[in-house]
Amino acid sequence: MFYVGIDIAKKNHEASIIDSNGKLLDKSISFSNSQAGSSKLISLLEKYNISTSNVVIGMEATGHYWLSLYSHLLDLEYTVYVINPIQSDAFRKMYIRQTKNDSKDSFVIAQIMRFGEFSTTSLANDNIMSLRQLSRYRLALVDECSDWKRKCIAILDQVFPEYSKLFSDTFGVTSKELLAKYPTPEDMLSVDTQTLTELLSKSSRGRFGALKAVEIKESAKNTFGISLARNAFAFQIKQIIAQIDFIEDQLDELEIEIATLLHQTNDVITSIIGIGDILGAIIISEIGDISRFESASQLVAYAGLDSSVKQSGDFIGTKTKISKRGSPYLRRAIWLAATVAAFKDPALSVYYQSLRLRGKHHLTAIGAVARKMTNIIFAVLRDDKPYVPNIK
Repeated sequence: MFYVGIDIAKKNHEASIIDSNGKLLDKSISFSNSQAGSSKLISLLEKYNISTSNVVIGMEATGHYWLSLYSHLLDLEYTVYVINPIQSDAFRKMYIRQTKNDSKDSFVIAQIMRFGEFSTTSLANDNIMSLRQLSRYRLALVDECSDWKRKCIAILDQVFPEYSKLFSDTFGVTSKELLAKYPTPEDMLSVDTQTLTELLSKSSRGRFGALKAVEIKESAKNTFGISLARNAFAFQIKQIIAQIDFIEDQLDELEIEIATLLHQTNDVITSIIGIGDILGAIIISEIGDISRFESASQLVAYAGLDSSVKQSGDFIGTKTKISKRGSPYLRRAIWLAATVAAFKDPALSVYYQSLRLRGKHHLTAIGAVARKMTNIIFAVLRDDKPYVPNIK
């Protein structure tokens, strides 16, 4: 039997081949992340009469760079395993003195394949992978939109610091319409009250009218904002509002796509209170096959919601924090769901309130609810049955 370890990189991978005794057959080779590079690897295997039936290939899950090679080797019917880089740390320390060049990583991975002491990461099915791609893309868009909003607020704080008091949501429909047309106090003063009233009434569907128009004008007249570089600030605000509108339109379209795909994949996750289509899509796509986890505690650890206790010698810390290991996307989704469930789920809200009555901080209590919710998620997905709150 032969074992191939592949050290994954963005442009060029590196491979080492060992036999069943752990001996290197040849110097490691570097090959590009391309069809030509893959052919170079296959040619090396064929040189030693290595075929799909007598080799195990291993690689680390380094970013997304392993996906193309992994898929290609599977298409060629090779046995391929993908491991978490954390698993190879102990082996690296063991072999670090045996290999004094850059090939040590691929050699270590090959040795891990030989010993067989590893857990694998696998490509999910098409729907799960699609959900993961779209869900992570959505989170990136949400973060980008938030960044633009912060930039806009920073500018408004300079030119019109009083503006934040005019609307409960600076980026609500009416406020955005106003800023898109009249981005500075001077612009708002330049338009007559009737025109401003009509804009407000139309964009707010009658919620705002003449009184709000007068309030805006009065606030603009008495603003303490700067008047320097007025045109530059106005130009920035208009462009930022347009950018926010564009991203929000993309998010609306994206969320419809995600919801449709989720309902084709797994409906049961949304039976859990606090988990709607979007959070459900993130959770399902990040977990993948629930059978990968033997227990709820493993899923809690994978989400990075397990407790981390500081200990040194005889000292053991009394304050615990979540470890934040594992998938940050999964942890973020469960945490957001827990903040809703803590007040709306009949069982989890009782649990949350009991922690608060014991003097626990709000965030500490939410962390505990998040762990409970992860247990619920594990049971619901494992049994494929809708969630029913356990009210005692």
